[in-house]
Amino acid sequence: MNGCPQQVAVVDAGGANLGSVRYALERLGVHPVVARDADELDGAARIVLPGVGAAAPAMARLRERGFDTALRASRVPVLGICLGMQLLYQGSDEGDVACLGVIPGRVARMVPIPGARIPHMGWNTLRPTVDDSPLLDGIGADESTYFVHGYAAPVSDDSLAVTAHGTPFCAIVQRGPYCGMQFHPERSAKVGARLLANFLRWTP
Repeated sequence: MNGCPQQVAVVDAGGANLGSVRYALERLGVHPVVARDADELDGAARIVLPGVGAAAPAMARLRERGFDTALRASRVPVLGICLGMQLLYQGSDEGDVACLGVIPGRVARMVPIPGARIPHMGWNTLRPTVDDSPLLDGIGADESTYFVHGYAAPVSDDSLAVTAHGTPFCAIVQRGPYCGMQFHPERSAKVGARLLANFLRWTP
């Protein structure tokens, strides 16, 4: 895709969605490097942190391979997807683990209520909370994306879009060069592809 940087690194954090994220980027004309240790992030213009699974083992893997230090020190845009977004926060109730801490707040277990089973699985509506973020370029009100998760981050001043499943939670977050999407853009059809393309063009 014209205007998108070609040096994109996808962090291998042990998540099952690594392959589908890589293929989604390739459909946008980007051929990412799959980074299996922190040294392979050198030279990247964008970093993607995908994740499916639990916070504690994912953080253990990031620490073991030096990704935790490298991601905290990143000067290039970083996108966390699903669990990867949650790992950007200070901590998670899932395993009571300290996370990367580049975004304030703590990820908590979602509470089931009648009509809202946990885990939250399926399509749900995004509600943008800002008017001028380039990460939301071309994304209208009531667009839907695909979610699979049982923990969620709180709505805060860093939220760009929220979703409700029982109670509201942060669906897209951004602070400095770090952003995250709680849903799976790689499984969210044209909306997801547009959001990934926006990230590839984004200059914080």
